[in-house]
Amino acid sequence: MKRSGIADLPLHGGRVPDWLAQRMTRLGTAITEAIIHDYGTSAFLSRLSDPFWFQALGAVMGMDWHSSGITTSVMGALKRGLAPRSAELGIYVCGGRGKFSRNTPNELRSIADQRGFDGEALVRTSRLTARIDNNAIADGFQIYLHSFVVTSNGEWAVVQQGLNDQSGMARRYHWHSATVKDFVEEPHTGIVGEHQGTIVNLVDAHAKSAQRAMLDVASERPETTLRAFTGGLPEFFNNRYLRLPAHHDVRATDVDLKRLGAVLAVAYERELHDFAELLLVEKLGPRTLQSLALVAEVIHGTPSRFDDPARFSFAHGGKDGHPFPVPLQTYDESLNFLRTALDRAKAVRAVGDSDRVEFGREKLDALRRLDRFARSVETRFQPRADFDAVIAHEHAISRSLNGRTVTDDKLGRRFFVGKNRQSSLF
Repeated sequence: MKRSGIADLPLHGGRVPDWLAQRMTRLGTAITEAIIHDYGTSAFLSRLSDPFWFQALGAVMGMDWHSSGITTSVMGALKRGLAPRSAELGIYVCGGRGKFSRNTPNELRSIADQRGFDGEALVRTSRLTARIDNNAIADGFQIYLHSFVVTSNGEWAVVQQGLNDQSGMARRYHWHSATVKDFVEEPHTGIVGEHQGTIVNLVDAHAKSAQRAMLDVASERPETTLRAFTGGLPEFFNNRYLRLPAHHDVRATDVDLKRLGAVLAVAYERELHDFAELLLVEKLGPRTLQSLALVAEVIHGTPSRFDDPARFSFAHGGKDGHPFPVPLQTYDESLNFLRTALDRAKAVRAVGDSDRVEFGREKLDALRRLDRFARSVETRFQPRADFDAVIAHEHAISRSLNGRTVTDDKLGRRFFVGKNRQSSLF
């Protein structure tokens, strides 16, 4: 699942409130566990190293769909949620932002002692990835966040982010050990940030001559180098980009309306909704079904499904109210469905209750079937969402779903857009 790209990540101030941070931790943990349950730890690292999927994950968790804060909040949520389960799941999240990034070597050595692999090799890898992104790629971004994720068998992924003070933008870099054949030749699975034009990239596949020239320069006498130095190094850049716009609100142009239309059809069209409920073996309201369909896609979707990450914000909204306030009731219902399925499929096995184990497995399998069903609706019926009607509808029902944003001091003191009636979503 190798994907390389660059995306615009505007820097946003603010904070993640406790009511959202706690839910992000639980949902991120549950999604991770579901992926590992069905596909294994290597597949999770592969997804984590895909900048498109990562952005969709942050959006489905209720963070601002395009801001730089997704990186810090998602990796922080995964570290908090997976820490108590690391030995069981076989996956460890190290590092973080600022001072936490500097503790990565000690965390890696501790894990290596527990699991019996070469901790110093992992420490060297951690430092190499940081130095390459900070120094070998002269794109103007200084690394301030470094997260190193390693499995019990030593496979790893790195997600790190740099800041450009002049542009006020951030760039996120993704690595996966399965795709790194050479640390000095195109080691990344993805680079996410604002396109800065032509840059110096000393780990580009075409930069061998520049690397050799630098080694030659390093071996020369300084005065010889100064006399000979009359030009710059060759310039290289990655030309695949995920460009996220600077505007904070979600717009129709940010979303694949056919894909969104399929999700809404499954949720709100009576016959399709009834069939989806049958797939899930549980009675759910349309709004929860809408969220679960998008969560299911994050768990089971293929790489091509994540080229419009803004669409996944229609699962649980965004903390700043874009595209709509976070519907806490729906968030908790979809989280409860996923958590219950995982717990029953895992814990009950120990006491031999085969019926309850199978019920848990059935619910997990139901998410896979729901994802397939939504994609079949998209292909067969090609519904197209009425974007303005969808936004108006979400705002109209927000109060009834305990909708909340980071600016709300108390529930019930909000302004809602749209009339208090359902709008046609198609």
